[in-house]
Amino acid sequence: MAQRTTTDETLPRDEFAAYLRELATEFERGDEQITVPVGNKNVALTPPETINVSVEVVERSSMLRGERETVDIELSWKP
Repeated sequence: MAQRTTTDETLPRDEFAAYLRELATEFERGDEQITVPVGNKNVALTPPETINVSVEVVERSSMLRGERETVDIELSWKP
C-alpha cells in the first residue's frame, strides 16, 4: 500500500531556494535516513547511494492564458 504526503504552496524565490538547499543538505550528510519537509509534516526516507533523477521542463504559450513554464523534478529509488 502506498502512502502519499503532498502539499501545494506558493513561495518567494529565496524561500524556494532555501528549501532546495535544505533538501540538498539532507542528501549530502550521507546518513542512512533523510528528512523531507512536506507542508507541516516531516517525512523520513531511506535513499541509497544512487538515485534516479528525472527533469522535465515545459514552456507553453497560449493566446488566451498567456505564457506558462513548469519544471518537474522527480527523484526515485528503492530503499
